[in-house]
Amino acid sequence: MKQLDEIQLRLLREVADLHGVPEGAYNIRANGASAARATTANIDIVTKTDRPGIDVRIKAGTRHESVHIPVVLTESGLKETVYNDFHVGRDADVVIVAGCGIDNCGNQDAQHDGIHRFWLEPGAHVKYVEKHYGSGDGRGKRILNPVTELWMDENSSMEMEMVQIKGVDDTERTTRAELKAGARLLVRERLMTHGSQRAISVYSVELNGAGSSADVVSRSVARDDSYQKFDAKILGNAPCSGHTECDSIIMDRGRILAVPGLEANDLDAALVHEAAIGKIAGEQLVKLMTLGLTEAEAEEQIINGFLK
Repeated sequence: MKQLDEIQLRLLREVADLHGVPEGAYNIRANGASAARATTANIDIVTKTDRPGIDVRIKAGTRHESVHIPVVLTESGLKETVYNDFHVGRDADVVIVAGCGIDNCGNQDAQHDGIHRFWLEPGAHVKYVEKHYGSGDGRGKRILNPVTELWMDENSSMEMEMVQIKGVDDTERTTRAELKAGARLLVRERLMTHGSQRAISVYSVELNGAGSSADVVSRSVARDDSYQKFDAKILGNAPCSGHTECDSIIMDRGRILAVPGLEANDLDAALVHEAAIGKIAGEQLVKLMTLGLTEAEAEEQIINGFLK
């Protein structure tokens, strides 16, 4: 492994929970270059030859293995776009941990755009964890624009945990998915913005096969003068079930826009959307303050529980 400094190691702990060399396959990227890589008998990682990024190939039947592909940026002014493709074989069951941490102490913007594409063969299952984190006291922004594209074959499944809690000034997260018969997509997004941060989440899911399903749920908190937009569209093109939900807490002068989109193109497409935006209930604060907490401490307790 290339020698990483303490800031880069801290970012890896934040976005990938790495406290050392991970088990299994991994590719660690630091300031625009590969810092470390390992493969296994069942998981191969190859550098692309036509553009920045990697191809990850997971053999059919692979079980109880993981892939870590975190990115860290500590150079102010660095901007990059990386293309990572994942080919998951039939009946494989793996965990993929991604995420990006940016520490910007300079006056220029630092930006990472990760384009992740997944092809899941029949019966494959992936748990995908993507965490974003920003730090640094420079005036330059920390910008992240992830794109995730999914092509899910029959009876495959994908669980996505999308987390952004601190320090990212501007982000546009786009997720597109196409599901065949029996495929299942589960998304859990947790997001908090503060200051003048801006966060946009866009989901577009096509349920094209009989028995396919999608459950997309976002929980978010907008503080200070920050802005959030949650735009989720589910298209039911076959007998299927789809659910999307936005549950948000608004504070200070924050703004939140929820844009539901349901399109049923089949008689047996069952689609549901739920949205709730509101402030912290006064009785919740009073209850915690009677236990000895200050109002600020009570707010933090409620927010932490809400985003857990």
